[in-house]
Amino acid sequence: MFGVILIILFIVVVVFAVIVQGFYYNDVFQILNGRSTELVNIFNASADFTETARDYVENFPDKELMELMVINSDGKVIITSTGFAPDNQQKMPDYELALKDDENFGNWHGSLSSGENVMAVTRVISDSRNIPTGAIRYVVSLEESDRKIFISISMMCIVGLIILFFIFVSSTYFLRSIVKPVREITDTAKKIAQGDFNARINKFYDDEIGDLCDTINYMAGELGTADKMKNDFISSVSHELRTPLTAIKGWAETMQLDKCRDQKTLEKGIAIIVKETERLNGIVEEVLDFSRIQQDRMVLIMDKLDILAELDESIYMLRERANTENKHIVYDEPEILPIVLGDRNRLRQVFINIIDNALKYSDKEGVVTVNAEETEGQVIITIADNGCGISAKDLPKVKQKFYKANQTVRGSGIGLAVADEIVKLHKGTLDIDSTEGVGTTVTIKIPVLIEEKEDSE
Repeated sequence: MFGVILIILFIVVVVFAVIVQGFYYNDVFQILNGRSTELVNIFNASADFTETARDYVENFPDKELMELMVINSDGKVIITSTGFAPDNQQKMPDYELALKDDENFGNWHGSLSSGENVMAVTRVISDSRNIPTGAIRYVVSLEESDRKIFISISMMCIVGLIILFFIFVSSTYFLRSIVKPVREITDTAKKIAQGDFNARINKFYDDEIGDLCDTINYMAGELGTADKMKNDFISSVSHELRTPLTAIKGWAETMQLDKCRDQKTLEKGIAIIVKETERLNGIVEEVLDFSRIQQDRMVLIMDKLDILAELDESIYMLRERANTENKHIVYDEPEILPIVLGDRNRLRQVFINIIDNALKYSDKEGVVTVNAEETEGQVIITIADNGCGISAKDLPKVKQKFYKANQTVRGSGIGLAVADEIVKLHKGTLDIDSTEGVGTTVTIKIPVLIEEKEDSE
């Protein structure tokens, strides 16, 4: 970029030099041309050329500014305003041009044999028969003009150099203001890529680079949070898997002992093994469902269904557990609800998950209330508990993957995320309202099936 600017400034200086030179040289030419024009009034066809020329030279007012030469018909300089002997060895291109010109005028600028830069104008004088009788030549030194031109170009060059200097300084500052933060961003990004999510970038300026620093710092924080949730998830799942595996292994080893071969012990052991195996299968299925949702591979088997029947079955499956834990499920079953379009197994999974969470976070003698109704074309199912509740800071995150507001309660942290995605796939919503120490209410809304719409689809 600096090279491009340098070339542009060079072109500007060259163009400026040409314009300035043309301006000064044209000014000199206009003066000479004006002087040569007055010869028409001084020399007439009947006058003696030599005498008239001598009088004109002697009375010429601008002898200090220019040299005046009188040239005879043979092309020899016979009189000069300087008083010195004429130098007829000097070439006079302007005189030769004037002889060939229809208007008897010629001009030239160049260097004399002495090296002096001059401009010359010649006007040929003719008699009444239009035969040249002589010529008057004006010669002006261009040294003063060249000096002014040199000063102007020098000033332009100095201005250009000052501009280049400021461009260089500002560009260097600008580049450093970018390069240094970019280097730090690169180093920090490498640390983040290697797993150091606590790495942060120092914000240098409140500009686009500063915004980028803020974004990367925010990204690192989010990645750190996600990594922590992932580790917590792995720990929770490992614990969830270890508990039933320990029970299965313990009862299997107990049943191998000879002294524990009585029928009652065997039946109890088998029942526990079956129960814990089902629990293991539920955990694995939950993880698989989450994986399918993440990869957009979850397929729903949609059909007309009685959502009330699925809700009844879900409550029936968990009522015995609630009684065992001295907790109560209160369900005011409506007479009928409209038909919905959905996957019965997935919706039952959602109900079981929500009611299971309500029981987990409720104390002994806690009450879980389930209500179902139809309002404005939607089936609304509300599951409320009077348990520990969710804090205001955790509430917005409870549906995020891997997030667990309470690490002391069993669970993988993906149950609500899976339930929320299943409800969304049914074009419904799952909303959670909770107050810490009071309880939690989960509201599930599923649109009612419209027969005409379904037929057209």
